[in-house]
Amino acid sequence: MTTKLKTADVLAIGFMTFAFFLGAGNIIFPPLAGNLAGQSYMLAMLGFLATAVGLPLITIIAVAKAGGGLIAMTRFLPAMAATAIAVAIYVIIGPAFAAPRTSLVAYEMGIKPFLGDAANDTTLALYSVVFFIITAYFALSQGKLIDHIGKILTPALIILLAVLAIAVFIMPQGEIGLAREAYIDSPFTTGFLEGYNTMDTFASLMFGMLIINVLKSKGVTDKAGQFKYLVMAGSIAAVGLTFVYVSLFYLGATSQSLIAVGADVNGAMILAIYVQALFGLPGQYILAAVVTLACLTTAIGLASAVAEFFHELKPQWSYKMLVIINCIVCAIVANVGLSQLISISVPVLFAVYPLAIAIVALILLQERFPNPQFAFRFVMVVAFMFGVLDGMKVAGLAMSGFDFLPLFDQGLAWVLPTALAIIVSIVAMRPQANVSVATAK
Repeated sequence: MTTKLKTADVLAIGFMTFAFFLGAGNIIFPPLAGNLAGQSYMLAMLGFLATAVGLPLITIIAVAKAGGGLIAMTRFLPAMAATAIAVAIYVIIGPAFAAPRTSLVAYEMGIKPFLGDAANDTTLALYSVVFFIITAYFALSQGKLIDHIGKILTPALIILLAVLAIAVFIMPQGEIGLAREAYIDSPFTTGFLEGYNTMDTFASLMFGMLIINVLKSKGVTDKAGQFKYLVMAGSIAAVGLTFVYVSLFYLGATSQSLIAVGADVNGAMILAIYVQALFGLPGQYILAAVVTLACLTTAIGLASAVAEFFHELKPQWSYKMLVIINCIVCAIVANVGLSQLISISVPVLFAVYPLAIAIVALILLQERFPNPQFAFRFVMVVAFMFGVLDGMKVAGLAMSGFDFLPLFDQGLAWVLPTALAIIVSIVAMRPQANVSVATAK
């Protein structure tokens, strides 16, 4: 018989999920998007919320429905292809991009401003080592993960974020500015694509299984109970993320008067300048605490999820060893620098994000496919092919020959072909006599 969780435990798991998601990208990208969107910030914010809140929540639901992580969700694909996709996504969201970025943003906004001229490559390296030693410590205590994150670190983070958000709305530091760059003509689409940078759809594929393991440790062993509590946790996280994004977009939209015209700034700089204007020196300490806690909790979640995945893939690899190796690699990669890491990651995200979205759509529509095996293989190939085109375009490679494709100019060439592939898989295919769910497994 499954255990029924107390309200306090449900809230703790929800807060833990929120803290896992709220990391580096969630803090630095909305202010810049809001600053560039200006008077169009509402449309840009809705697009951003679609990929940074809506998709992750839907992905959590898909994970709950599948009853497992990426391997379970891709079971209709050839085993080698399913494993390759899972490994690629875990590497992207783990040691390659997202996890090292947490350390870099924490350093740039939480430590570097106080170091002044003393900040250099050596201080970055030392900070990265300390940051990931702390990350490893929390990630290694699996049984106490929910207590550490959901009941200790997250409440402190929520209080600090609430102080900042309330101040932004009560005391905006300027009028809403004018829309600029791509936000002039297509604010919704540009905001939608900006949401890719949070990598939260990938994170949902990872954190969903991590939360299921936490639920199992709490005695929730049946799939119905896991589905219920996973959806509840995802919903709590979605509400929290929406609150944060709305306040940060408004912060960005009202920040143009604080930024010199033509200044080369990023979201971290905009946020730091705004907080300085709001609170002065105490504001810098508040910002440092918010960013450090947010990045640390996300790093812990990523380290735990990556280690869990590879331990399940290769049981002979111990969870402890995987956490340590992952944190060592992250500390090394972090020394690349924030701007360089972001520039490298963007084309990769444009190429791979369609795959993650396609997996989620296929899981949610699974019962509608006469031949699930064909549907999964056909749709995934189409999503990947057109996603690669989008990635190559963003990378600056010459792709003029594909200008005829719908939405190609906006970086969404994959959308219509993938949707068409799903429709074809539903209405045009008939089940083969020897293909069944059982054999697909």
